[in-house]
Amino acid sequence: MAHVPTTPVTLGASRLGERPDGEALADALLASPLGNVDTSNNYADGRSEALLGDAIRRAGGLTESTLIYSKADRDPVTGGFDAARVRRSLEESLERLGLDRLPLYQFHDPFTISVAEALAPDGPVAELVRLRDEGVIGAIGIAYGPLEESRAYVETGLFDVVLNHNRFTLVDRSAQPLFERARELGMQVFNAAPFGGGTLANGEATYGYHQMPEAFAAHVSRVRDLAREAGVDLAAAALQFSTRHPLIDTTVVGIPSLARLDALADLVAADVPGAFFDEIEALGAPPASGNN
Repeated sequence: MAHVPTTPVTLGASRLGERPDGEALADALLASPLGNVDTSNNYADGRSEALLGDAIRRAGGLTESTLIYSKADRDPVTGGFDAARVRRSLEESLERLGLDRLPLYQFHDPFTISVAEALAPDGPVAELVRLRDEGVIGAIGIAYGPLEESRAYVETGLFDVVLNHNRFTLVDRSAQPLFERARELGMQVFNAAPFGGGTLANGEATYGYHQMPEAFAAHVSRVRDLAREAGVDLAAAALQFSTRHPLIDTTVVGIPSLARLDALADLVAADVPGAFFDEIEALGAPPASGNN
């Protein structure tokens, strides 16, 4: 199984292409000592990759300490996600980034096809395996949300990495069985969105961009109370829950602005006592969050 070099935190560039200061943010992401950068073919219709590619050229290339990961996406017009689309998606990514190889390329949000179609002998996953065998990508991953389908991809043993988002956080452990199984199979685990779509960072009333079930909302409220009573920065605790966890190889944090990038360094360095996490565990298993 291929191994991907990781940093404790990976900087997510999903919103990079939406920013009026995108060039400055792209430069800052590449220059940041905090971690590698994660993007995708379809983020902002390819503008995320394009901005990163421009930043790479301005810097005279990537440094040895910075890697960029990207993802294969379905055709933006037809929704098609066959083998030919996977190869073309990689070609587009490499062209935008100005690179000839990626250490990790992931099969991203295959909502438009069934697992059986994805795993067909001439299907998109087989094409990813061929691209890995050709050496144009170092490893392949499955980056998806729905847990049942994600587990089906993990069980194939074809992937090197699993990425899931909003489902393994300080207040939600629904992805834990998926991550445990991935580790049993020798895969690396990328845990994305440790703040639950902002809930644990800025007090959003939703979780994972959805309305919270009543019991789960009460649990989140209790965790917030514990943080306040302990004088703990809840966002720092949410991040460090993931970065400290033995199941997690890297935690992917979306960086929508220069200010958020600056703030991330403080969250990484913040002092969150182990006793606080013990208090969270003492609350028992979290109620269902509504993400499946």
